[in-house]
Amino acid sequence: MGLFKRSGIWQDVSPTGAIGDFIKVFREAGRNRWRIFGLALLPPLGILWVFANEEVRGPPKGPVVTYITTFAAGRSDAEIEASNIANQRYQDQLRAEQAKREEDVRQIYVKIGRMSGMDVDSIEAKAKADREADAAKAAAGAGK
Repeated sequence: MGLFKRSGIWQDVSPTGAIGDFIKVFREAGRNRWRIFGLALLPPLGILWVFANEEVRGPPKGPVVTYITTFAAGRSDAEIEASNIANQRYQDQLRAEQAKREEDVRQIYVKIGRMSGMDVDSIEAKAKADREADAAKAAAGAGK
């Protein structure tokens, strides 16, 4: 009795019998046995050749992350807060300047409209009503 007990479909398989059958068929093949052997080797060797010549590249290298280096590494919370307040004041100043420029442009358009004979006051009242309606709609949408 061998080390392994054969069960299922393997109980009728005998490696020695398979080898013996192969030798018998190989001898009966006659003069063409080497040609048949060569033809039988072509498909597996072709597959191995394709696998050996296949070029596979790995995934690309990850990006190099550069962290913000403009701030000192050991800043205290008070320094961070002061820097944020200074930045917010600067942003408020920029917004005020932008609003002043927009108001100047609006006044120019009003002057051009009056010079061309348009009813600027009614246009301005309609635009104001539209802005208020948009703001109310946005506020109602934000409240949902």
